Amino acid sequence: MATKGRELELGGISLSAMSWGRLRIMGAVVATVLVTDVITKLIVQNTFALGQSIPVIGDFFRLTFIMNPGAAFGIHLGPYSRPVFTVLALVAVAVLGAMYLSTPPHDRLRLYSISAICGGALGNLIDRIRSPRGVVDFLDFGIGELRWPIFNAADIAVSTGAVLLAVSLWLEERVNGGG
Repeated sequence: MATKGRELELGGISLSAMSWGRLRIMGAVVATVLVTDVITKLIVQNTFALGQSIPVIGDFFRLTFIMNPGAAFGIHLGPYSRPVFTVLALVAVAVLGAMYLSTPPHDRLRLYSISAICGGALGNLIDRIRSPRGVVDFLDFGIGELRWPIFNAADIAVSTGAVLLAVSLWLEERVNGGG
């Protein structure tokens, strides 16, 4: 490990102060999402019986413990769901990692959004690897039989990150004269 000015060389890879700043952002966001996701899922698993539902705000918001063997919104591929969605999560994290590395350090919105998506993808990936029953979901919104698919903290991070990433890409296109 050698240092040159404001750069750190580690195993032939040079990290500038800008890279360290980006890595700190990613580490903080990914860690926050993962810790939140893991802790909330453990609380639900240790407190609720599978299938148990407790109203929080009447019928509108309930905590309902389910195991989701598929993907978001109940997408299911039968016996192939676990390996397919595991591979897709790994590919997504790799693609997002490459996208992160090519993001300019000043584009904080994109850095945060990619980090949130990665943290959420990793949170659900941990569940898929840990249990053949699938991902722990527990946030249940709706009215009566009209309900949104049950989800978790990792899903919130992925969805929010995806929206923010789209906004970041749209803003970049507008700045570069694309619309």
